[in-house]
Amino acid sequence: MHSTTTPEPIRLTQYSHGAGCGCKIAPAQLELILKSALGTLPDPKLLVGYGSRDDAAVYELADGRCIISTTDFFSPIVDDAYDFGRIAATNALSDVYAMGGKPLLAVAILGWPIEKLGPELAQRVVEGGRQVCHDAGIPLAGGHSIDAPEPFFGLAVTGEVPKTHIKRNDTAQHGDVLFLTKPLGVGILSTGQKRGYCPRNKRVMLDSMARLNTIGHVLGTLPHVHALTDVTGFGLLGHLLEMCNGSGLNAQLDYDAVPMIAHAKVLIAQGCYPDGALRNWKSYGHNVAGASTMERMFMLADPETSGGLLIAVDPVKAGELGALLAQAGLPHQVIGRMFPRAEGPVITVV
Repeated sequence: MHSTTTPEPIRLTQYSHGAGCGCKIAPAQLELILKSALGTLPDPKLLVGYGSRDDAAVYELADGRCIISTTDFFSPIVDDAYDFGRIAATNALSDVYAMGGKPLLAVAILGWPIEKLGPELAQRVVEGGRQVCHDAGIPLAGGHSIDAPEPFFGLAVTGEVPKTHIKRNDTAQHGDVLFLTKPLGVGILSTGQKRGYCPRNKRVMLDSMARLNTIGHVLGTLPHVHALTDVTGFGLLGHLLEMCNGSGLNAQLDYDAVPMIAHAKVLIAQGCYPDGALRNWKSYGHNVAGASTMERMFMLADPETSGGLLIAVDPVKAGELGALLAQAGLPHQVIGRMFPRAEGPVITVV
């Protein structure tokens, strides 16, 4: 008799040691890797380079027009190939929106263990990426692929932005209030999924990661938005720390105001959290006060994948910006404020 047993579906997360932006190298180690005596060749047209640890490079062309260039890729954070492609593409496009710009085109970056997973599954990954590019109104114009021991996928993206609309992560001002446009916790939930916890809020997690940060292009047109960055692998604390250090300011976070996926807290209590969150905390925890409990530590250091935009805005315009975010169906509560630099921790969580 022939067996009628249905083969187990392939779980992509079982083929990689990391997941999503949790694959990022920790901030302290990255500093060592990027250390160089050469520096960047001086070019007055390079308006944003690596020096500010920003989301993308920006190069001025002519007549106030600028090109944005970025790349991002990672290993599977979900088991479904099509969803993995969507999330990776959404995450890569976010860097352009975080600069206040809009994407023009993308090329794909694919690493795939062909003998283990086959080309059909890789096609579904690329198709997910192609769908997101279609939703963003741009072509997926090519790419490069290699046979690799672990699967990974992402995009290199070219975007555009008027010079007057560029948003940086190092230009926050004293008194600015902070907004975050997506909830924290996707790294924790994806870790739970990988470990077989079957976490609740799975649809919330997927919808959050697959939602394009197109609001960034609108924010680029608003002069009262002083600084902008997206929250990804270094967690909310890590990316806020970059904003603080670049701007020469301190920040205070209202923990209860930060949007979070509720079930992530349950998983933390069960001892389920990404290794990347612990690496993040070890890299910058000495700069943070008020986040020493397990829940606060791992929620705020959670390596987000395709996370939201962290916005620093003139407090006089906070109500106006909150209304804009609410109209777009995004979290719209003030989560913190920027203060002058002082001795002690850079970020205080209350």
